[in-house]
Amino acid sequence: MIITPCTTQSIEGKRSLARLTYRFQLADDICRQAVSAILQAVRERGDEALLEYTRRFDAPNMTIDQLRVSESELAEAYAQVDDNLMQSLRLAKERIQTFHEREMEQSWILTREDGSITGRLVRPVAYAGLYVPGGQGGKTPLVSSVLMNGIPAGIAGVKHRIMVTPPNERGMVHPALLVAAQEIGITQIYKAGSAWAIAALAYGTGIIPAVDVIVGPGNQYVTEAKRQVAGRVGIDMIAGPSEVLIVADQTANPAFIAADMLAQAEHDPQALAMLVTTSQDVADRTVMELEKQLQLLSREWIARKSLTDRGAILVCGSLEEAMEIANDIAIEHLELMVTDPFNWLPAIRHAGAIFLGDYSPEAYGDYVAGPNHVLPTMGTARISSSLGVETFLKKSSLISCSRRAFLADAEHIVNLANLEGLTAHARSVVIRLDDQS
Repeated sequence: MIITPCTTQSIEGKRSLARLTYRFQLADDICRQAVSAILQAVRERGDEALLEYTRRFDAPNMTIDQLRVSESELAEAYAQVDDNLMQSLRLAKERIQTFHEREMEQSWILTREDGSITGRLVRPVAYAGLYVPGGQGGKTPLVSSVLMNGIPAGIAGVKHRIMVTPPNERGMVHPALLVAAQEIGITQIYKAGSAWAIAALAYGTGIIPAVDVIVGPGNQYVTEAKRQVAGRVGIDMIAGPSEVLIVADQTANPAFIAADMLAQAEHDPQALAMLVTTSQDVADRTVMELEKQLQLLSREWIARKSLTDRGAILVCGSLEEAMEIANDIAIEHLELMVTDPFNWLPAIRHAGAIFLGDYSPEAYGDYVAGPNHVLPTMGTARISSSLGVETFLKKSSLISCSRRAFLADAEHIVNLANLEGLTAHARSVVIRLDDQS
């Protein structure tokens, strides 16, 4: 059996809950050291090191002048993408654009009667680095990542959107990725992947410019590289393997549940697919459906290993208990397959994205629903949010004080500065009190 259902009150159930609740983990020492060496090499040797890593791991015959996708490659890509895919890309683009336009923040100013002015100026970063995974050596182009990374950056007003993605062994990028990028106005695309691509974005290499923010999903080397350069540049998040938690009552369809668990499990052997249900019958039938549907998958071995090693099916006593479990786990994708799911929405405090009802599978959110699919994992939904327009914005405080307001507040500033032992702060106020100009 792939997964053996157990109750939340059993010893095994309590162990599973403890494992699921405290699952945040960083890369191991070997990965950390390897990434550190890569970052140093690219920082010190720029394009030379970037080309060496690209040749060693991706495209053996890559040359320095091929690192940037050419205008001819961009133009030729459209001829290689069929009309059906173009329609799907444009639908997804429109939905994502419409959703994220609502996220744009505005500058604001607050004035007081004494003439002082305070406010906040909202400005985009100048350069954004967009990492797009290669997808099995370019065989499965992750066009949705292009849209989810690039559209919010464009809405924010980022002037330079720099896309990096690993080439295939022939030194090419899948045409669907190039078309998706052009559809949202991105033409500055470079053939680089893994930690060396992140290094190039963080430090610049000569050919690839340094950026202010780096976003996008990737493997453990990409994630670790982003962690190590965070601070020098902004990043979206430290992401782990993809994950889903389905909360189901007795009315849920086990075939739907199994299909959605498998949709996560096929990502990666480390992916996490879970079910918490109030019905033992639903739990048992879901196991049978998993076995049946596994045989239909092109990535059966990946999904099977994910479910065997990390999957969980827990039976609980009530939906109230199920919602508390969901909050404790703080999952990336939370599906509510229950009667009147909107009734339970107020009970959810921590989740990256919430899918309500039988016909809202997580895959809908991955592609055409509109909200971003770059979401917090490993329990970080307690403290962080999805990638969005705000990821590419920075805010500057605005302060303008009239003489009248300054004189009214001077004593308070001096009192607080002296209390903190900052006499120069206090003097910078006192010196203005005698100014008669």
